[in-house]
Amino acid sequence: MVRDVRVAIDMNRGDTPLFSDGDTDTLTLNEIIFAKLTDAVRLVELEAPAIMLESGHDICPKDGDDDNVFIGEDGKGFVVLPLNFLRLVSFKMSDWERTIFEAITESDPEYKKQSSKWKGICGNPAKPVVAIVRRAEGKVLEFYSCKNNKATVQQGTYIPIPKIDRDGGIDLSEECYRAAVYRAAALTLASLGDEKLTSSMLEISKSLLQ
Repeated sequence: MVRDVRVAIDMNRGDTPLFSDGDTDTLTLNEIIFAKLTDAVRLVELEAPAIMLESGHDICPKDGDDDNVFIGEDGKGFVVLPLNFLRLVSFKMSDWERTIFEAITESDPEYKKQSSKWKGICGNPAKPVVAIVRRAEGKVLEFYSCKNNKATVQQGTYIPIPKIDRDGGIDLSEECYRAAVYRAAALTLASLGDEKLTSSMLEISKSLLQ
């Protein structure tokens, strides 16, 4: 990926050098690019349409342990999200009629309606709602709502915060790869003060997400 970012920069910068002859104490271009990769991937995965994302990681463990799921008698509940949670991919409780792909936040006007005791006003199995909020337990996904407290999480996936693993790889959807390459190029050029080329790379990255 560092190589591809460098190629993108070299193909677009013309004959203008990125470093002056006296820049012997600065980081190398490859080191700067490498330092920008996780930020680039994070930005792209937050902006990308859901259809471009990978299938995601499981929010709940598959071993039958539901210790991170809480649900009340009114059918409203929440799931404690993993510490590396970045973006929701999908969520569905066992008695819901459809899967949810987008979560609201506490600032959304729709969120206030979820405190209503009337299921025609708040989310319900026919038209469920999920919200990402911060509680004492940490960042959680609140869900509204189920028929009762017997429902279970049928599907729950998310995109994790990107990181470079010990093998030097990074988890990224293939469809988002080119956008992430150009975003890393934009971040790299911004740190080097090349505003014109930064803007060009950013525009290309955003266009690849449409």
